[in-house]
Amino acid sequence: MNSTIWLLLAVFLPIVCGLIVLFFPRLKNRNLLLGISLLSLAASMLSALAVITGGNTELHLLRFGGNLTVYFRPDQLGKLFAVVITVVWLMAGIFSCEYMKHEKEEKRYFGFYVLVYGVLMGLCFSGNLVTYYMFYEMMTLTTLPLIMHNKSREAIMAGLKYLFYSLCGAYMALFGIYFLNHYAGTLNFTPGGNGFETAGGHTTLILVVVFLMILGFGVKAGMFPMHAWLPTAHPVAPAPASAVLSGLVVKMGVLGIIRVIFYVAGSDVIRGTWVQTTWLTLTLITVFMGSMLAYREKVIKKRLAYSTVSQISYILFGLALLNPEAITGSLLHVVFHACIKSCLFLSAGAIIYQTGKTRVDELTGIGKEMPVTIWCYTFASLALVGIPPASGFISKWYLAGGALASGIPLFSWLGPVILLISALLTAGYLLPITIRGFLPGADYDYAGLKKMEPVKTMVIPLLILAGLSVFLGVFPNPLTQYLNEIIQTLF
Repeated sequence: MNSTIWLLLAVFLPIVCGLIVLFFPRLKNRNLLLGISLLSLAASMLSALAVITGGNTELHLLRFGGNLTVYFRPDQLGKLFAVVITVVWLMAGIFSCEYMKHEKEEKRYFGFYVLVYGVLMGLCFSGNLVTYYMFYEMMTLTTLPLIMHNKSREAIMAGLKYLFYSLCGAYMALFGIYFLNHYAGTLNFTPGGNGFETAGGHTTLILVVVFLMILGFGVKAGMFPMHAWLPTAHPVAPAPASAVLSGLVVKMGVLGIIRVIFYVAGSDVIRGTWVQTTWLTLTLITVFMGSMLAYREKVIKKRLAYSTVSQISYILFGLALLNPEAITGSLLHVVFHACIKSCLFLSAGAIIYQTGKTRVDELTGIGKEMPVTIWCYTFASLALVGIPPASGFISKWYLAGGALASGIPLFSWLGPVILLISALLTAGYLLPITIRGFLPGADYDYAGLKKMEPVKTMVIPLLILAGLSVFLGVFPNPLTQYLNEIIQTLF
């Protein structure tokens, strides 16, 4: 089949199938609903894999407003994000088949779940900022029902907060797109950037514009001061939706920043300027603040949401250093964090599904009741802390090394210090669940112990994601070499 057809199918097949699931009135049988949803997702993922493994292709889908086009051109970076999304989306989808019995309204959930996958593929395979922005806005609107799924007052308010923050960030990005289109001449993604030959004496304006775009896309990535939507929105969503929101959707803000800095503007535009300094400052504030808030939080899903606030800014810190070693650490953390955090949220979902417990202080002895689930949680936690040889250690090693090698006054040593403190706090808010779960103490009622392990369709995704969290750290070289090929084109 023609590569262009595969590209169209990868993006639009899940969107069409998702709409069919949502609006086909007779789709009320649960088995039929699951069958159609999973088959649609499988066909979409096969199409995406055909694009990922195929050669170079591009598609000009629509032209409007002179030089503005809806344009797809999968590159190495987009394909990396697409692979990560596909793996995690499949695992969370399988987990959802059982879990959504708990949440009800499965038709709406699976319709949007399938649809959003196509929107994310559109983001990954975008060839310019106009296309990226269009799908970015679609992502906000189509993920909103996942957050508001249970229709409680808390969920509705969380969804509105998510919408308000997201639209504010998107409008900052849109403001920047107007100026970049004028001064850069093209919005196509070019490794290393398109330059600002026509900028003339507008250097200050360009710096302001780029900074606003960093802030705008940073909203979705949870960067301070626009982070507050995450700990509000993620905990109220169904657990598998929280997993993909926290593990994947927030990374689309990261991808947007990468595209602006390294594929349109060029890193030299902000190197050594107040923009780089401010960006570095905001990322380190977010890393420390997110870890502290997670450490103090008692609700398990909210604790994991604060953790995401912190961990995504690890990625942004590496990008802001603007050197190859740190960017390698950032992109590694994109992959590793997606597997780790999705495993943690799904583990929390399994606990809630089986026991109804949502607070950390209620989980004493949970390792005795759900040993496989808590072992998966534990391995993912060790990876997030950065215990070798788990995956998080590798990405944080590159981030710390990149900071030390950057030579940037203050940040070259402050960055590694903050990362180390955050790692200690991460251990402090994740591992006590494991310790009290397996070692509940003499007061625990062993006589009343009941095994409550969830069904295989919930356990298998946990095992795979926990395994990946460790495996990718033990064998990181193929991924690192792939990333080095990408990064060499950026400088």
